[in-house]
Amino acid sequence: MAAHAVSLQSAVPHPVDVRVAPALDHRRRLTVAFRWILAIPHLMIVGGPIALAMTWSRTPAGHVDYSWGAGGGVLGAVALVCALIAWVAIIFTARAPEGLSTLAAFYLRWHVRVSAYVALLRDEYPPFGDGDYQAEVELPSLSGPRDRVALAFRPIFVIPQLLAIWLIGFVWAFTTLIAWFAILFTGRYPRVLYEFAVGALRWTTRVEAYVLLLTDEYPPFTLD
Repeated sequence: MAAHAVSLQSAVPHPVDVRVAPALDHRRRLTVAFRWILAIPHLMIVGGPIALAMTWSRTPAGHVDYSWGAGGGVLGAVALVCALIAWVAIIFTARAPEGLSTLAAFYLRWHVRVSAYVALLRDEYPPFGDGDYQAEVELPSLSGPRDRVALAFRPIFVIPQLLAIWLIGFVWAFTTLIAWFAILFTGRYPRVLYEFAVGALRWTTRVEAYVLLLTDEYPPFTLD
């Protein structure tokens, strides 16, 4: 990854980090105009940005029902099931099956690349699966026994984070829409909105890594 990648470092670096090589000027307006259509094959597999993927549906009674998923997509659902199995395994053995963690990490790397593309942070079409891309996630290598007590209460601990990225998602969706129009008319992604979007992607990715048991470090409440 290029040294100039956008990565606002916190005083105490979190083991999960997302880096995106900036793409502010000379954007590809045509692909941006049809970005969400072009991304459909990836969205079906791994889903889009986790905060933007908080979907809503109308119940027969006319009420709006909000739901949250691990980014959406078939592989996202599989990764969530694997995390549940790993959670049970850790509770009983203090260790997660290596294959389950490998699959979850594979999904998350792919998901970050697709999220960067869908959120207009990059114009290059992301590869299917692993591959070089100007958006990447750094994940810790967990070895040895895990803290079974902390893992047991993780579904409760993560609730404030889910509420936070739910709110961030509304702002992120709005700023992405503004950026979409800005790129179509000027060919440029406003820097302030770009840095916010990278920060939102970093925060939501840390929460997702925490949910998928890929890190034991609690995500900070910050875009940095």
